[in-house]
Amino acid sequence: MFKSNSFLGVIGHLLIMGVVVAALILGFFYYYLPSTTNHGESISVPKITGMQLQDAEMLLEEQNLRYFINDSTYKPDQKPFQILTQDPAPGSKVKENRKIYISVNMKNPPMIKMPRLIDGSVKNAELILKSYDLRKGKITYVPDLQQNAVLKQFVDGKEIKPGDMVPKGALVDLHVGDGLGETEFEMPKVVGMPVDEASVLLVGQGLQIGNVFYVQGSNEPDGTVVRQRPFAEVGAKIRIGEMVDLWVAGQEPVQGIE
Repeated sequence: MFKSNSFLGVIGHLLIMGVVVAALILGFFYYYLPSTTNHGESISVPKITGMQLQDAEMLLEEQNLRYFINDSTYKPDQKPFQILTQDPAPGSKVKENRKIYISVNMKNPPMIKMPRLIDGSVKNAELILKSYDLRKGKITYVPDLQQNAVLKQFVDGKEIKPGDMVPKGALVDLHVGDGLGETEFEMPKVVGMPVDEASVLLVGQGLQIGNVFYVQGSNEPDGTVVRQRPFAEVGAKIRIGEMVDLWVAGQEPVQGIE
């Protein structure tokens, strides 16, 4: 009889202990853990890109979220301290107190070394400027035999040499050769010459043949230059690379027929 009561007592104690353990487990997972970790609850991340840092900070604080600046850059078309990127993306579901990683536009541009644009083409200069986060400014064509070649580079009106420090995002103005040069000489007279000889003479002196007009009714033999523009007047000057129009006696030759 004594042993039976002892056995029943042990069973009773085990049952009580089981109920207590079960209550503790249920309380931990269904009451304590949700209350401390917001289990099952989430916050939708607001869109803060494009906002000023101060405004975004207030919004995140209201949502029980934090932020961390993990990058900064300089974009001249954006306002200082404007948020450029965020992670997680807007609309993502996160827990309270989650950290939002952002990049911010700097107030002052960093200084970078000016690349070499001189002697390259304008198109090549545009590609180099873009790769350095610099911007193409005003193009000024100046007399030079190097057609479309960059001769000088300027920032804020000051000539900048390759390697000089300039602000990132700066406007770079370029002086570019017009292919003509500054050399002037007396305009050659080709009136009265056969057109083929006149062409050889003009090209040999660095000039270009412009329009060739054929006129009929001239007293000159066919193929003779009867007029030119610019005129070869006394004291008339011309620059290398400029064009000369010719008027030639006779009918225009048919292409492909000798």
